[in-house]
Parts: sequence; structure tokens; C-alpha cells
Amino acid sequence: MGQTWGALAVAVVGVIGTLGAALLTQSRADRLKRHELEAMARQQREERAHAEHVRQQEARLVARREMIDLRRACYISLNTTARQYQTAQINLMHALRARDDAEACTCVEQLEERRLVLRDSYAEAQMILPRAVLEDARAANQQLNNTYGLLKRMVAGGHPNAGELDALHIETEMSWALLSDLRAAMRHDLGVDEASEE
Repeated sequence: MGQTWGALAVAVVGVIGTLGAALLTQSRADRLKRHELEAMARQQREERAHAEHVRQQEARLVARREMIDLRRACYISLNTTARQYQTAQINLMHALRARDDAEACTCVEQLEERRLVLRDSYAEAQMILPRAVLEDARAANQQLNNTYGLLKRMVAGGHPNAGELDALHIETEMSWALLSDLRAAMRHDLGVDEASEE
């Protein structure tokens, strides 16, 4: 009977060993599968994070391009209306110098129209321009308005004398210099000069 018990014990150990090996193999397979799933999930998270990062970068680039386009349009409008306003001032100055009352009357009307157009363009620019460019725009606008005030006083006072016309010429030159500074600041902000050097 001792042999029977020994054989039975060997059989039980064999069955337990076989079942244990299967369980151990299954456990390792489950652990390996779990690690694979975790690695896949981690890779998917990294891919999603990368895709989101790329999407955010593209959105920032699009927003930057849109802002540059908006600034460019604003700069063009501001430059054009400021130059037209200054041209109207110069035309009136020449009409006053020539003592041509009919021409001066026409120039005053044109000056008023151009002033209002610049005012609207400048108001838009105040909402869009960066601070550095806005400082130059403010200085140019203020100088143009100083010249406007001087012209209006001359028109109201009749025919200006040579000294007043010389003072007006100096004011106009100052306006021209400040408008040149403004254009340079706008070009710099848009990177126009840097792009042409490349």
C-alpha cells in the first residue's frame, strides 16, 4: 500500500505542478498583456498630447497670421489717410500763399473730409497697434492736428502774412518727419525691412 500512496502522491504533485505551471503561465501572460495594454495606452496618450500640441501651435500660427494681416490693413489705412490729410493741409497752405480764396474754400472742404477719415482710421489703429507703433501714431496725429489748428486760425483770420506761412511750413515739415517715423515703425513691426534683407 505504501507504493500506492507514493504513486498517488507523485500523481497529485504532478497534477498540482501541471496546474500550477498553467496558472503561472496564465498569470505571466496576463501580466504581459496588461503591460502591453498599458504601453499602448501610454503611446496613445502621447500621440494625442503631441497631436494636441501640434494643433495648438497651428492655431497660434493662424492667429498670428490673422493679427499680422489685420495690422497690415490697419497700417495701410492709417498711412494712406494720414498722407491724404497732410496733402490736404499742404494744398490749403499753397492756396493761402497764393491768396486764392476760391481754391482755399475748396481746400478747406477737402481738409475737413480728410480729417474725419483720418480720425476714424486712427480710432481703429488705437485698438490694434502695438504700444511702440501707437506712440509714433499718436505723435504724428497730434502734429497733424496742430497744423490743422494753425490752418483753421489762418483761414478764419483772412490772408496770413509771410511769417505765419513760414511757421505753417515748419509745422508741415514736422508732420512729414513724424509720418516718416510712423511708417518706419509700421514697416519694422511687420518685418518688411528684415524680409527684404534676407
